[in-house]
Amino acid sequence: MRGIKPLLDKADLTLNPGDKIGLIGANGAGKSSLFAMLRNELHPDGGDIDFPSRWRMAYVAQETPALDRPAIEYAIDGDVHLRQLEAELAHTEAQPDSAEIGNRIGELHGALADADAYTVRSRGEQLLLGLGFSLEQMELPVASFSGGWRMRLNLAQALMCPSDLLLLDEPTNHLDLDAIIWLEDWLKRYPGTLIIISHDRDFLDGVVNVIVHIDERKLKRYSGNYSSFERQRAAQLELMAGMIEKQQRQRAHLQSFIDRFKAQATKARQAQSRMKALSRMEELAPLRAAAEFSFEFREPLAAPNPLLVMDAVDAGYRIADGDDTIAKVIVKGIDFSLQTGQRIGLLGVNGAGKSTLIKTIAGEIDPVNGTARLGKGLVIGYFAQHQVEMLRHDESPLWHMVKLAPTVREQELRNFLGSFNFDGTMVTAPIKPFSGGEKARLALALIVWQRPNLLLLDEPTNHLDLETREALTMALAQFEGTLMLVSHDRHLLRATTDQFLIVAEGRLQPFDGDLDDYKDWLFKTKLAERNDAKPAAVAAPVKKQAEVAPAGERKEQKRQDAQQRQQAAAQKKPIETRIKRLDEQIAKLNARRATIETRLASPDIYDAANKEELKTLITDQAYCARELDTLENEWLAQQEALEQLG
Repeated sequence: MRGIKPLLDKADLTLNPGDKIGLIGANGAGKSSLFAMLRNELHPDGGDIDFPSRWRMAYVAQETPALDRPAIEYAIDGDVHLRQLEAELAHTEAQPDSAEIGNRIGELHGALADADAYTVRSRGEQLLLGLGFSLEQMELPVASFSGGWRMRLNLAQALMCPSDLLLLDEPTNHLDLDAIIWLEDWLKRYPGTLIIISHDRDFLDGVVNVIVHIDERKLKRYSGNYSSFERQRAAQLELMAGMIEKQQRQRAHLQSFIDRFKAQATKARQAQSRMKALSRMEELAPLRAAAEFSFEFREPLAAPNPLLVMDAVDAGYRIADGDDTIAKVIVKGIDFSLQTGQRIGLLGVNGAGKSTLIKTIAGEIDPVNGTARLGKGLVIGYFAQHQVEMLRHDESPLWHMVKLAPTVREQELRNFLGSFNFDGTMVTAPIKPFSGGEKARLALALIVWQRPNLLLLDEPTNHLDLETREALTMALAQFEGTLMLVSHDRHLLRATTDQFLIVAEGRLQPFDGDLDDYKDWLFKTKLAERNDAKPAAVAAPVKKQAEVAPAGERKEQKRQDAQQRQQAAAQKKPIETRIKRLDEQIAKLNARRATIETRLASPDIYDAANKEELKTLITDQAYCARELDTLENEWLAQQEALEQLG
């Protein structure tokens, strides 16, 4: 129990050593409380939690003191046993010489060797490099880092600690995509038992082999990753629905017999028998699917083309230095235009300048050099990483809407907020006690209301649970405007964007590849940094002609082969992208047609009262058939074009 709220009730669960477990459930279901019980910070009101007493547990601290200690030393502090050995060695060496002291010093040096003390700094540096710190930053004091970076240091401490059980609660919240990909690879190789709370489905798919779902105050174990859980859960819901329907038919049949024959003497005995059978029949409780939440972006009022043109723009900041101003350029020489309908994912390592570029496009900061021309009728919807902090926490959702649309009727604003699950007293309550996900949902609602034709989203999924992330993914996939997205959620990037740009080496460049190619590039970059090479030594794969190779027949042939492969890939890319979009559109139309046909199969649709609905359904059915025919013909043509390219 937490207060008067029961979180778990007679919950049973068995986990095995070496399992990598994803712990999921709705916000407030008790995931973090379960972690607190494992850490012995909370105690169950009933029942037992057992794991081997010899197990070493590691978890991420939620507070980071403002220390003068260098970041690398703070990370190494996570290996508590090693630090204890070092402290004991220092204390022992300070004692007067004796045979006993000499023996103890020898034992401690042996114990330190067993604890890998002589490689600990190298291991610490590798951890911090993976989490986005540079070699220079590692020597800075902990107090010099912001809150998000201190949480990375706490994560580094937990990973440094040799452990048998590792508890991670939303470890990706403060990480960029490059750090998440590195962490995913690290956790795959972790030899102990891992329990992780995360709302990142791709991350869960890549790491875990067991899902534990908290639902209806029970713990249900599923084998496999998150995608496997979704399939199993859907099958359970379908099976349970069929069982309930069958039971309802049986109950109706029994009740019908009882109603017809309970008053007849010749049938009274059979009727009594059926009444007892009916009373013994335990009513099946339906499996409850997660309450679905969905929303959609309203159609933009205008579609200027191009929306934006940047000519020789340098993006960065102007910093006051006494009476002078110093320009700090982060991304230089940007020649770039945004066309209507583009869906761009923006990639780049932490600190490369992705957020700076987004802010410049959004008009939050002025270009340091160059010009940015906006299309007439451009309406930008901008979601910043810290958008939630910019809300007025002492005011209500309705207050924010009235400030945005002062001439609109209050009831219309209330209805709109209700579509984002803000209803009842939530509409007029101050947002301060709201969860991070609820505040992020409000920030999204404010953007949707403005009907943007250009969406600039910088890490929009921070604080969002799996359900809301999926709703955002669906809404963005159907958004009719232009999208530029920075996100560490790979599922969101794959589902909503069809081309990538990368900010690397202070430049904005096209990225010729997918997220798997980006992962390979990141690991090469990290390896170069680890070898004290400059990050620029590993060039991002960009769309460009192959360089002229040195003379020599074999080298010339290789160069020509590479050039041909590159040209073929460049020709295939737009066709493959179009086929992907066509597949998505065909799937949506098929789903819509199935819904229409299900409704047309209902007898009541042909009642006189439903005449208008019937006309609409028939019209929609014809529209779906025409659209599907058009899309399928185009799909076949695109496939034929792809085959001709080989």
